[in-house]
Amino acid sequence: MPSADKLIVCRSSTGSLSLSGSVLEQILENDRGYANESYFMPCDEKEQTRLAIIHQCFTSVLSGQLSFQNIPRSAKRILDVGTGIGDWAIAVAERFPTAEVTATDITCFQPTDVPPNVFFEIDDTQEEWTYTEPFDFIHLRGLSGAFSDWAAIYKEAHKHLQGNGILEVADFGNITTTEPIADSYLSIYNGACLSAAEKSGVTLGLDHMKKALLESAGFSIAKTRTLDIPLGTWSNDPRKKLAGKMALIAALEGLEATSLRLLTRHMDWKAEDVRDLCDKVQEELMRPGVRPTISCQFTVARKLMI
Repeated sequence: MPSADKLIVCRSSTGSLSLSGSVLEQILENDRGYANESYFMPCDEKEQTRLAIIHQCFTSVLSGQLSFQNIPRSAKRILDVGTGIGDWAIAVAERFPTAEVTATDITCFQPTDVPPNVFFEIDDTQEEWTYTEPFDFIHLRGLSGAFSDWAAIYKEAHKHLQGNGILEVADFGNITTTEPIADSYLSIYNGACLSAAEKSGVTLGLDHMKKALLESAGFSIAKTRTLDIPLGTWSNDPRKKLAGKMALIAALEGLEATSLRLLTRHMDWKAEDVRDLCDKVQEELMRPGVRPTISCQFTVARKLMI
């Protein structure tokens, strides 16, 4: 994610966090807390709650699994890029107690009571990676819009994987509805966010998961899958109902989280106007008969043996 001081390690021999208070200070802007001056997503308590819900949503979509591609039982080193609150890294460390799990982000707000084999690091992924040992599995999830140069990220991932190592990328697309709504607030919201992101130098959506982008970094695409998740409980599929209920909460909370800094900084919107639009989108999506969905894509790529 966008810049932080390069590699401030927040781990000890027991895996617990060890950071000074100054490292954890947030930038308060329009009543939301941010990790730095550039990344558009907040990292405050409200966002941390949303990230916890997203983790549960992914787990539900994957039928209790932690990844679309099975992590080899023999995996010794696993990397989670953009770990957020660290739910995925902690769960993987518990399931793979003999593996060393490294989890990176631009700030540390993970819990201190973690397995001894998971290590959190503050790191700017857009700079050169400095790991001295390769990984067996690298995981990136929910990072749409986080990087301006995804090709460079994938090249670093390829460089730091073992031969035959696996890269898995997972992300959500934009919210849509099964039946188009004329002159919808949702379309205004999506259009404004896409324009603001472009002005800021990043792209939202799923373009960073295109096959050609990964192949240009040297990867072989093993498999990819896109799922349409119903937002809410309108699906007749019991499993989709559960995932959809959690996804709806995360999506509604994510409206402001995604748009507030983008629109106020790059489109000259007032914070109250952003929040007003988010309220209108929420009301629109909750109307009887409206069936909102969100796409969820998984891409698995492999570093070929030389």
